[in-house]
Amino acid sequence: MPDATSGGPEVRIATDLMDCTVPGPAGRLTIRRIADPEHRLSAEWAKTSRPAPPAVLQPLIPVPGVVPLGELELIAAMQAPDILVVDSRKADQYAKYTLPGAINLPFTDTDAALEVLGCRRTDDGWDCAKARTVAMFCNGAWCGQSPTAIRRMTEAGFPPDRILYYRNGMQGWLLQGLSVWRPGDSEVFHI
Repeated sequence: MPDATSGGPEVRIATDLMDCTVPGPAGRLTIRRIADPEHRLSAEWAKTSRPAPPAVLQPLIPVPGVVPLGELELIAAMQAPDILVVDSRKADQYAKYTLPGAINLPFTDTDAALEVLGCRRTDDGWDCAKARTVAMFCNGAWCGQSPTAIRRMTEAGFPPDRILYYRNGMQGWLLQGLSVWRPGDSEVFHI
C-alpha cells in the first residue's frame, strides 16, 4: 500500500506504527520514516571507518546500570513526559539537526548537565536524588561523546539507572530513515 504522504511505498516505524508525535519546544513534532526506496545516507553518515582515537566502538552499556535502547525503545522514551532526551554532541553539531525534541547538553560541560537534570551542588559534590531520567545519544556506535558524559555524570553521583543510552546515535537514526529536527524549527525533515 502506498504511503499517503509521499506517494511512495508504505514504510512504517513498526508493524502497528506509521508515525508518532513527540513534544518539541514549540509544539508536537511528528516522526516518520523516509518512504523513498532509492534514498541513501549522505557521505557524512555513510563512513565506515574513522580515525581512532577518538572514534572507536563504544560499549553497549558504558557504565553498569545504564539501560541500552534501540530505536523503538528510544521513540517510546521520546514520548514519555518524564524522560528528557539529550543530545550530548557539541553545540555546532546539535544546531545542524538532531532527534526531534532533543535538548543539547554537550559532553564537555558535566556541571551544566547535572544542573539541568535536577541535581544540586552540595559541599560534598552533587545531590542527584531528584534527578530526571535521561535518554542520551551522540553520533553513533563509534562516538565517545555520550559515553564520556555518562561516565562523568555517574562519577559525580548521577544514578546510572536513570540513564538510557541510544548507542546507535544519529548514524543509526538516519540509517532507519527517521525524521530529524533543527532546534527552533516547528517541523521535522529528512536528510
